[in-house]
Amino acid sequence: MAVPALALLALALTWGRSVSAVTGVLVALLLAGAVLAAVHHAEVIAHRVGEPFGSLVLAVAVTVIEVALIVSLMLSGGEKTASLARDTVFAAVMITCNGIVGLSLLAGTLRRRVAVFNAEGTGGALATVATLSTLSLVLPSFTTSARGPAFSPAQLGFAAVVSLAMYGLFVLTQTVRHRDYFLPVATPHTEAAGQKAAEGGAEEHAPRPSGRTALTSLGLLLVALVSVVGLAKVESPIIELAVANAGLPQAVVGVVIALLVLLPETIAAVRAARRDQIQISLNLALGSAMASIGLTIPAIAVMSIWLEGPLMLGLGGTHMVLLALTVAVSTLTVVPGRATLLQSGVHLGLFAAFLFLAISP
Repeated sequence: MAVPALALLALALTWGRSVSAVTGVLVALLLAGAVLAAVHHAEVIAHRVGEPFGSLVLAVAVTVIEVALIVSLMLSGGEKTASLARDTVFAAVMITCNGIVGLSLLAGTLRRRVAVFNAEGTGGALATVATLSTLSLVLPSFTTSARGPAFSPAQLGFAAVVSLAMYGLFVLTQTVRHRDYFLPVATPHTEAAGQKAAEGGAEEHAPRPSGRTALTSLGLLLVALVSVVGLAKVESPIIELAVANAGLPQAVVGVVIALLVLLPETIAAVRAARRDQIQISLNLALGSAMASIGLTIPAIAVMSIWLEGPLMLGLGGTHMVLLALTVAVSTLTVVPGRATLLQSGVHLGLFAAFLFLAISP
């Protein structure tokens, strides 16, 4: 309980102020502590409400605060942040679909050799991510109503409405109509563990948290996530300075911040994979990518009323190739409903290519 409160206190003391190197190190340590606290409280909530609601809570909570961070930076950053939403959303898609998926499959296949999941639910989630990504990040590079890789106001409004509608339809499918498609698949290993628990063996499951405990964890999760995003913004001037001194592209700042913001989901996904619950890991990864697009695009559509200058959404050729390859590889991973170490290596290789090209475009 103390870590989220300390992180929030540090955020209040450092917000809007320049920080020294020593203070920056302390803020970084509290940021790491807030990330671990967020993972813990998210797992408590997930245990209480069950799947797929548990992973949905963390995905939406992180994304809402991520959107707030993008909005605040764009409102205060001027023309140099014209492509911030695009860079952040694309980074989130690559981190979730390749980084988190790759690490989760790696953790699962190293432990059980073959990772098993529901192809129906995961395939639907991937189709939604691919559609939203193409609509919001690829089409603006080819439309002609506005100059540059940008939507006209009418096109942006249409993209915002469609993004919200698709995300809402996915949530309805995941939590109501086809909830069973997003539940962990029973394997001989999980069934054996359940049998041991039923017989009073050593692998008994922890008791389900009470409603009061879950509500407390929900409050602390929100505090921890606010602290993560806020402290990431406090650290961003230090990151920007380091990036500038190293001669790296400005887009690297967005990638680093996206990595920090998505760290709680990454840890939670890998932990689930180590428990042979690959479906929960994929729910977190693809749900986060979908929420990032489905909530960010409507938010910046509304925000564009107050923004001056163009809002760059369209990807360049290099990033389009990476996105297309990610969709193709993810489809081949999802269709069988089973993955091996090879698939994890391919996804991690794509993630490494994204990071390298962000540094050396």
